[in-house]
Amino acid sequence: MAVKIELDVKKKQLTVSEPESVSSLVNGYYGYMKKGTIHLFSEEALYLLDIRNASCNDTSLNTYRFNAVAALFPQKKQMARYFAYKDWRDRGLIARQTSEICECYGRNNAKKYPPGELKLDKYALQGRFYADDLWSIIDDEPVGKELYERYWLGQFGSYKAEQRGKLSKLDAYETLFLVRHAGMHLENAKEADVIRAARKQHKDFLHLYSVYEDWRLHGYVLKTGFKFGTHFRLYMPGASPVREGNEWIHSKHVIHCFPRSSKMLISEWARAIRVAHSVKKTFLLAIPGEAKKKKITGKKKETDNFRTTLDFLLYHRQHGGIENPKTGKPKYLMLSLSEEEYIGGEELAEAIAQCKRIGLELILAICDRETSVTYYAVKRVEVPGSKEEYYEIEWEQP
Repeated sequence: MAVKIELDVKKKQLTVSEPESVSSLVNGYYGYMKKGTIHLFSEEALYLLDIRNASCNDTSLNTYRFNAVAALFPQKKQMARYFAYKDWRDRGLIARQTSEICECYGRNNAKKYPPGELKLDKYALQGRFYADDLWSIIDDEPVGKELYERYWLGQFGSYKAEQRGKLSKLDAYETLFLVRHAGMHLENAKEADVIRAARKQHKDFLHLYSVYEDWRLHGYVLKTGFKFGTHFRLYMPGASPVREGNEWIHSKHVIHCFPRSSKMLISEWARAIRVAHSVKKTFLLAIPGEAKKKKITGKKKETDNFRTTLDFLLYHRQHGGIENPKTGKPKYLMLSLSEEEYIGGEELAEAIAQCKRIGLELILAICDRETSVTYYAVKRVEVPGSKEEYYEIEWEQP
């Protein structure tokens, strides 16, 4: 039996009162019950019209199809929201309004990375900076080689063929790091010259450098992530370029920096994650930069802001069954996005912060041009003593 939706245009309400339809919707966890009538939110009504062959009529018995109902309830990213909702429901899972948040769920446990510390010996480091290339060259063979083998700073000789060449090549991040933390002297440049040249080619250089410096000081090794479409590849503390036998150490993580002040096309952002996953590397997102200060007066205002930023409370699977609002708790909060839109670092950081406050994990639902939805779960990472924010982003199959 098709569900009959009643539309009150003046009050902007979508309700179902027919007993058989009410029973069916209650069992499917649609809407909320009030005096024997189910009140639907717009995505639920649209889904019933689209998938459940429902009908919708106003008090004058005028018929409203999908577009007519959608036009009465306009909102930002309306179709991205709808198709993300539809996909979650089509998988047999439940999505509810964020207005139902009423407690701290406490399910957002950060993943802890091992602590470490870099201890650099003192060297008389001398080099020359090549501004157009953003490289520095150390031509003192013993010093450059030791710097490379002990700390994996620079590239001595040729990549994977250290015996071919006597030079140590340092990128802009390594150069600035050694100038600041090892007293390296550049014969033709000072620290400010390096920064000026790097920022000329990359306006976010200092944000990226802050991430590089943060991991390096905690004992990790960062090298270019160019081959993987990211800013850096990451090695755990203790990693060395000196091969044991014929084995070459491979990174298991890559880092992409998304400063709060920047914006990125969703399709490009998703592509970087896919490349990392295709080579079996964990994708780490860094969001450097200071958060914008917001005036929040009272708990109610914070909650209201939260409800307007994220899209749905998501229930998932548990012990072979389906979580639901009656017997379980939600696992995720969804931010729905379309392939064609840009997302800002500040917007993403705020969504993550809101999830952290409420105690749920963030899931990004990216709807492509064919309305297929891809999900990415965002998990907070803790690096002991770190001043930056890092997140593992993993492809999620609901």
